[in-house]
Amino acid sequence: MDLAKFSQWWAQVSEVEMAWVIFGFAAQSMFFMRFVLQWIASERVKRSIVPETFWYFSFAGGLMLFVYAVHRADPVIMLGQLAGLFIYARNIYLIWAHKRSERAAANAPAGLRAAE
Repeated sequence: MDLAKFSQWWAQVSEVEMAWVIFGFAAQSMFFMRFVLQWIASERVKRSIVPETFWYFSFAGGLMLFVYAVHRADPVIMLGQLAGLFIYARNIYLIWAHKRSERAAANAPAGLRAAE
């Protein structure tokens, strides 16, 4: 895109549409952060891992991109993000369920813990 075309585009974009473009870039940035987070976590332990916050960034970015796709009326992005949201939500649920069971086990009377 040359500078003249960019200037013409810029002059024609409404404030509302610009807000949506900024929202779309924010959504994409949120989604990208999960890869950065995963990379840093893996480098720290020198093996591939997926930290819990990866799923939170995935869900937040996926939800934002889904909203953006709805605004753009893009069924391909909508379907792709909607499918991902179920996977991200399920992983977050499994993490929370595991933490609940660990807390319950830790708070169980000592006699019950020994029986396990």
